[in-house]
Amino acid sequence: MRAQFVLSEIGVGLRRNLTMTFAVIVSVALSLALFGGSLLMSDQVNTMKGYWYDKVNVSIFLCNKSDAESDPNCAKGAVTDDQKKQIKTDLDKMSVVDTVSYESQDDAYKHYKEQFGDSPLAASLTPDQMQESYRIKLKDPEKYQVIATAFDGRDGVQSVQDQKGILDNLFGLLNGMNWAARAVMALMLVVALMLIVNTVRVSAFSRRRETGIMRLVGASGFYIQAPFIAEAAVAGLIGGTVACGFLVVARYFIIDHGLALSEKLNLINFIGWDAVLTKLPLILATSLLMPALAAFFALRKYLKV
Repeated sequence: MRAQFVLSEIGVGLRRNLTMTFAVIVSVALSLALFGGSLLMSDQVNTMKGYWYDKVNVSIFLCNKSDAESDPNCAKGAVTDDQKKQIKTDLDKMSVVDTVSYESQDDAYKHYKEQFGDSPLAASLTPDQMQESYRIKLKDPEKYQVIATAFDGRDGVQSVQDQKGILDNLFGLLNGMNWAARAVMALMLVVALMLIVNTVRVSAFSRRRETGIMRLVGASGFYIQAPFIAEAAVAGLIGGTVACGFLVVARYFIIDHGLALSEKLNLINFIGWDAVLTKLPLILATSLLMPALAAFFALRKYLKV
């Protein structure tokens, strides 16, 4: 096959259907930008989970005198020294526990004043109204239920709380947004495929005379189809390159500069450039293969060779 002929046919086809080629490039660029963005969003959520789940604690709150009067879980009275020692001993024996720290009523009162000192309620609180607690860091944050089963309802224990539950609501929202982006991406991919098929169909129809002559002189089916497939692949590749540019520019201006979220939101561990760069080859490969395959199957119907 003469490469010069194929390249010339690609150029002719792209020029003849310039408007539709532009539409293919835009639709492929948007759909693959959403595709890459959804992959990066998943990486970001996983990074945040790893960062925050490693810091969350399970808290065992102990009964105080006030709880003994108002809370059914503390009906047997405030926690005793023997009960506290037994809880600590049992925690130390558990294989899922990494570290255990004790917070006294005075420590809890001090921490409350530091965080909510401006609240009107802070002035009316006294240390004896605060709860003692054990703060447990787990080796695996998913093992919270092991602690809850062992200590919830025990004498002297007011409640067992898992900070991970608070984060789960946030991550659930982020995952929901990510799935919404994937749904839009899927819709855009369908639109892009329909445009590619229609563009190939129009291109094949406009050059039916040339393909008829080529068929008469004995050209093979692949030789006739190759320029059309290459046109779709080139248009898709251009769209994929634009999508990669979108992702790089978005990462640069949203996280590093411009909005500079990495500086303004220090509590969030943002994904690095390595996560972005590893997605670019996948996007480029998809932008090349998807249009080429769509054109190949479209030609089997619209170009009889």
